[in-house]
Formats: sequence, structure tokens, C-alpha cells
Amino acid sequence: MGPPGNTRKSARGLDKHWHLATDDFEVGLTELEFSIFRVSAAFERWQADCLGCCHGQPFSGTDTALLHVIRMHERPKGISELARLLKRDDLSNLQYGVRKLLKAGLIEKSRQAGASKKDVTYQVSALGRDVTDKYARFRQELLISMTRATAGKVDFESLARALTLMSAMYDQASCVAATHRLPL
Repeated sequence: MGPPGNTRKSARGLDKHWHLATDDFEVGLTELEFSIFRVSAAFERWQADCLGCCHGQPFSGTDTALLHVIRMHERPKGISELARLLKRDDLSNLQYGVRKLLKAGLIEKSRQAGASKKDVTYQVSALGRDVTDKYARFRQELLISMTRATAGKVDFESLARALTLMSAMYDQASCVAATHRLPL
């Protein structure tokens, strides 16, 4: 079976060791990673479906996140700031999402007089404000009511801090991996 701490079977008798997880520590991390995949997919679906309840046009989870981040603190934001706040480096996809939101009338350009084209920022429109307010009400009714049932069982703030720490570790590991990338 191997040394202590390196058991092959869990309490349920499942062998969770494979090429990504060769010991119990790695099994735990791999389980977390698969949970992140599943949570990410479910969260994207939730965002898109909830926005679909508030606006007839189909939007992705990323589009929904863009809309809410643009409204955040009720101040205009440019593409660079949106990318930073969403921790994204795929500017072309963010620009596509912004164009979709503009076309739907949910956001509008907010350019300062004399500012260059590069300095364009975006803010929610009146329609965008109505839609995001409706989203907040649906979220309250559908999601918040469910999560309140976990009060005292799940510490969301600690969970958020742990995920933020994991994000930083993945970013650092990504930087190191990028320096060792094989040539094409």
C-alpha cells in the first residue's frame, strides 16, 4: 500500500491517485481543482441564466460579469481596468463582450472631452441600471435565500480569502511555467 499518508484508497474505497495525484496531498489539491472547474462552469451558467431572466437577449457569464463590474461603484471603467478587475488578459474577448453590451443598450461610452480613443470608458445606461437592479432582486430571491441556509456552516469570507490565495499561487506558477514553455 505504501507509506503512511500515501494510501491508495479513500474511506469510500475509491482510488483517487492518478497522473495528477500520486499522494494524499496531491489528491486533495486535484479534488479542489476539479471543484473549481465545476464551480466555474456552474457560476457561468448561473450568471447567464439570471441575466436571461432580466433581459431577453442571451449573454455569457463573462458578459454578465462585465456588466456588473462596469456598474461597480457607479463609475466608468476602461478596458484595461475591466481586464485587471476580472483578472483577464484576453482583451479581444472582453472587447467583444463590451460591444455586445453596447449593442444591447446596457452600457454606453463615457469619454471625457479631449480624451483620446484609447481613453474611452464605459458606464451602465439607464436600461443597464434597470437590468442590473432586476438581476440583484433575482439573485436575492433565488441564490441568497439558498445560501443563507448555510449560515454558520460555510464561512464565505474565509473561502474567498483562500481562493484569492490560490489565485495568486496559480498566477505565480503560470509565470514560472511560461518561462519554460517549449518552442513551437
